[in-house]
Amino acid sequence: QVHHAGLAALEQGEQVLPDSTIEAIERCGVALKGPCTTPVAEGFTSVNVQLRQRLNLFAAVRPVRNLPGVSTRFDGVDLVIIRENTEGLYVGVEHYIGMHGDPRAAAESVMIITRFGAERVCRYAFEYARAHGRKKVTLAHKANILKFTQGLFLEVGREVAAEFPDIEWEDRIIDATAMQLVLDPY
Repeated sequence: QVHHAGLAALEQGEQVLPDSTIEAIERCGVALKGPCTTPVAEGFTSVNVQLRQRLNLFAAVRPVRNLPGVSTRFDGVDLVIIRENTEGLYVGVEHYIGMHGDPRAAAESVMIITRFGAERVCRYAFEYARAHGRKKVTLAHKANILKFTQGLFLEVGREVAAEFPDIEWEDRIIDATAMQLVLDPY
């Protein structure tokens, strides 16, 4: 059964994310989702963000591994990235700030990290590692600059890591992590 979202839903005269689409996903417990067009820098809030929030899809699980027969710079890459999907900048709290008589002189986004959300995604990562025979969890963060939001995330990550002594744990600054993934993903 097909249910629309995004621009396709609007073209059908429906809301950008119809309740019937959410209800069908909840009823079936699964969905195959194709691309949902979201206008860039205008229009409606991202359908993907709305789906994540309405369905509580807090963990984006992204396996990264080599495919047989595909030549790459590195062989044997096999890692999993788990990203928090509903907090941080994904809470969608943003607005324009009027200055000097211009109501759109500046814009502001608010990053929100909760102890609950940080613990939930960190615990998910450790439980995923344990269930899939992974030996290590690395928490990538920006706590060197964003002391409160990312600092809370890092603090909670350390607390959760202490509950999983069988899994190696480290934290790294995200900039260095991204560079290391490109230079030497092992």
